[in-house]
Amino acid sequence: MNPIIMYGSGIIAIVIVTYMLLKKMDIKVTLFAVGIMLMFVAILFGNQVVEKPVHLLVDPLQAVIDQFKKLLPSSGLVILILGGYTAYMSAIGANEVTVNSLTKPLNKIKSPYILVPIVFLLGNLLSLVIPSASNLSIILLATLYPVLKKSGMSTLTAAAVIATTATVMPTPLGADNVAVATELGIPVTEYVFNYHAVVSVPTLLVMALTHTFWQKRCDKKAPAKESKEIEVAEIKEITGGALYKTVYTLLPLLPILILLGVFAFNGIAHTNINLSVEVVSIMSFIIAILCELIRKRDGKEVLGTTESFFKGMGNAMGIVVLLVAASTFVSGLQAIGLIEALQTSMQTTSASGILLPLILVLFTAVIVLLSGSGLALFYAMVPLMVPLAAAAGISPFAVTVPMGLAGNLLRAVSPVSAVVMIVAGSTHEEPFDIVKRTSVPMIVGTVFMFVLSMIIF
Repeated sequence: MNPIIMYGSGIIAIVIVTYMLLKKMDIKVTLFAVGIMLMFVAILFGNQVVEKPVHLLVDPLQAVIDQFKKLLPSSGLVILILGGYTAYMSAIGANEVTVNSLTKPLNKIKSPYILVPIVFLLGNLLSLVIPSASNLSIILLATLYPVLKKSGMSTLTAAAVIATTATVMPTPLGADNVAVATELGIPVTEYVFNYHAVVSVPTLLVMALTHTFWQKRCDKKAPAKESKEIEVAEIKEITGGALYKTVYTLLPLLPILILLGVFAFNGIAHTNINLSVEVVSIMSFIIAILCELIRKRDGKEVLGTTESFFKGMGNAMGIVVLLVAASTFVSGLQAIGLIEALQTSMQTTSASGILLPLILVLFTAVIVLLSGSGLALFYAMVPLMVPLAAAAGISPFAVTVPMGLAGNLLRAVSPVSAVVMIVAGSTHEEPFDIVKRTSVPMIVGTVFMFVLSMIIF
């Protein structure tokens, strides 16, 4: 293909997608449309987009169907099952029990600066149960904000800690980690525990310490002002015995606990037991149903509640479609030859091993800061990560880990992100004042995780 047409088409496509990301519009249809248009361009100039071409008008659509067939049996199925399990945990009230059990002991701590790192790390732990940063912030504003204020913590410090709770907790249940592991062709537990966690866990600890010192410094410099009362949602009191509270606290975390147990057993006993996330999630779902049958002794009611699992799978379909849309977009770029051209240029560029991850992290930072979301960009880049890393002669983990972590970390630094807007609205503080409090811990975390990723990978 003519280089001018190839690069011109590629640049126009990337500009369109970037514009849609910055406008915070639903990116799925855009990725599909741009990907299909690129395939049409490729076909017009003699390139093939499917293994067995049928017709100019049919081949790009067949390529989309092929992507669905490829994705649904692998990462797509995992994401659907995880969406179902999360929805079922909410339906039976297990998520509420978990949040209540983990946050209740904080009432006894009276020092605000001891609470800062504890709440930050606890919030990240709770993100395993409530993966949405926005939903988690709403729950923590209702449950923890009064506790934090009672301890003498300033409004902005409490707001900053709550706004940064959902960051980079290593979990094999995360849709982003599932997508990357599938692209790499390895079990998601291997990716999370062997590669993601070795960077994300130290990063979380560094950010917790940075949070403490930065919030203390900001409080000393901030002028004393009257505390603003906020409306706190009424929290449902969790009733029941110790056995009920213990079991239902663990149920939302059960898939992770089983995976961790198998991972530890393999390391100790030198075995190679490999339970997939899908199998573990279904096992946990069955255990949860049995627990509900024992608790309620009403088979009709319990079986009726299981419908939430399948509705949750339907709600998770949006993520699957986004991954297919991203793959379609990348297929379009491949069809016009742009990916191959980028790979060739990287193979002849010195220091591309460091430049590629750095460019991707900086690009992620710009998109996240301007749009408030980095996950759409991350999913769009997943199919590109392995071939680009191979062309640069570096480990794919040197690309996947820092780019994935950067998107999640820098979300709390954007004044237009949903989580910052929710916290600002609830605490009656300005988004930019909250961002001033969140920026240093999150930027320190981003720099630390990037350096650590370059050293390890």
